Parts: sequence; C-alpha cells; structure tokens
Amino acid sequence: MRTYLKSKIHNAIVTEANLRYVGSITIDEALMEKADISEYEKVLVVDNTNGNRLETYVIKGKKKSGKICMNGGSAHLIKKGDEIIIMTFQTTDVPKKPKIIIVDKNNRFVKYTKEQLEDLKGASC
Repeated sequence: MRTYLKSKIHNAIVTEANLRYVGSITIDEALMEKADISEYEKVLVVDNTNGNRLETYVIKGKKKSGKICMNGGSAHLIKKGDEIIIMTFQTTDVPKKPKIIIVDKNNRFVKYTKEQLEDLKGASC
C-alpha cells in the first residue's frame, strides 16, 4: 500500500484565523464538494505565504461563503490573508487521479486543473 494525493484546493486565501476555537480548518462546503473532501477528514495545509505546514481536520463551512478559517493553535502558524494549499490523501494499491481545484482570491471555484479537465472530458494520454 502507498499513500497518494486524493484532492487539493489550490491557492485558497485564509479569510479568518480563530485562536479561541478548539481546532481544525473550516472550509466552504461548496469547495469541499468540488474537491471531494469530507467533514472531519484529515488534511495537510501548506502556507505559500510563510512556508508553514500542518495537519488538521475539516469542519464544513457555509456553502458558497468563500470561508477558509484556521482554528485553534493552527491560527498561530497560518494567518488571515495567507495563501494556502489544502490536500487530502488516500492509502491504496489502486489510486484514483486526484481532484485538484483552482480557486480565485475570494475562494470561489474557477476550474479543475488541466489534468482534471481532461479526465472529465474523457480524454486520455
């Protein structure tokens, strides 16, 4: 068994950092659906702004709100306004191609990556 990338939200902007919350990352439900991320699923968050990386779990945010909130101790490492990548992984012998979505500066879905679009169109190479 190996561990592979399952999904990714690319270049999201942190809209809030809440130190007083118990922990986790809150993600807009619409983005979770597009990227095939489940509530309470473990994620790796990489901060493109400062280089920090951390693991946490997902809490569902209001659909189409654009909300990406770092909660609890993670708010010390990743701040409001930081650009992040959110990734999930799968451990399997037979990996599926990952769902990778691109979002704009308001955390609105823009597109799947080129590779994902080719899969959706049924193209292969």
